Amino acid sequence: MSTRYIGSIISATPPTISTSSAWGIWTLVQQMQAQAAGTWPLPPAPTIAVAHDTTPFISTYPWSAGFGTKYANPATLPTGQGFGVAFNPAGTAIAVAHDTTPFISTYPWVNGFGAKYANPATLPTGRGYGVAFNPAGTDIAVASNASPYVNVYPWSAGFGTKYANPATLPSNAGYAVAFNPAGTVIAVAHDITPFISTYPWSAGFGTKYANPATLPTGLGTGVAFNPEGTAIAVTHQTSPYISTYPWSAGFGTKYANPATLPTATGVEVAFNPAGTAIAVAHNTAPNISTYPWSAGFGTKYADPATLPIGNGNGVAFNSAGTAIAVSTSASPYVQAYPWSAGFGAKYANPATLPTGSGNGVAFFK
Repeated sequence: MSTRYIGSIISATPPTISTSSAWGIWTLVQQMQAQAAGTWPLPPAPTIAVAHDTTPFISTYPWSAGFGTKYANPATLPTGQGFGVAFNPAGTAIAVAHDTTPFISTYPWVNGFGAKYANPATLPTGRGYGVAFNPAGTDIAVASNASPYVNVYPWSAGFGTKYANPATLPSNAGYAVAFNPAGTVIAVAHDITPFISTYPWSAGFGTKYANPATLPTGLGTGVAFNPEGTAIAVTHQTSPYISTYPWSAGFGTKYANPATLPTATGVEVAFNPAGTAIAVAHNTAPNISTYPWSAGFGTKYADPATLPIGNGNGVAFNSAGTAIAVSTSASPYVQAYPWSAGFGAKYANPATLPTGSGNGVAFFK
């Protein structure tokens, strides 16, 4: 039986009024009633998330040229140390890779955590280190420390049936995973030579691409494609700590190393949204190194006036490219700066800090 509302708009069922309702298509009546009740769910706002090593293992904050008041923790916490964190492209889900079963925890996101999604029927096989959604938001990948080292699932407000493993597995523990911007390639940074493995992706793994002619020099810790999908960068444990390659359905000849190398183990890498800068979070001061990027490294940008405190474990730019954040091993565990072809003055720390070593960081918007 239909319900008639003022204005002679007919709805088949009464509207659901809840701040946790998925944002998207609401009827005019739903909007008016929810607004009157003060429960109209706004689209996801700019947010920064930090995965860290002590409970609650994930901390999230509104972002507006600085940290807002920390969002409430999820009702069901990740079960252990958080390593990687990612938002889906729509900003309606957040995923945390962590070190104890089920190794991946996912939640609806509407300017705060919804009730945890059910675990995948087939769990990742070991500690979750890295997590990424594909650009369409229809798949989610988890890099883990036990064979097959990368686990990928369809995603539609929850996990689908795990995709078959690649025919040629990464050679050991996967530490990071990334899709190219077209969603047609998946890359895994891992332990044991060749330290980086890449595959065609089309709702499943294709045949592994050939290794680069010049391999990264040690354990692969992070991986990213530039926004055009024409370059791939890998951070690793030994000098030069960052290796970059042209990408066109396979690796091109390695780009020259930056003239000024990161100072120690590269842990994570990110390109800015314009593709004109590359940032490497690394061990040892200055803990973050940034460079102009134009089919190769430019002269290293000056270090921030206030350095990140502790080893750099994660790095991310916001979607406007106007801010850069570094998660670190020492308090305040996350540090953020304005970005405009170089670092601005450090933003104030969040009023409520993450509770331990920041291992991963991500912006939505």
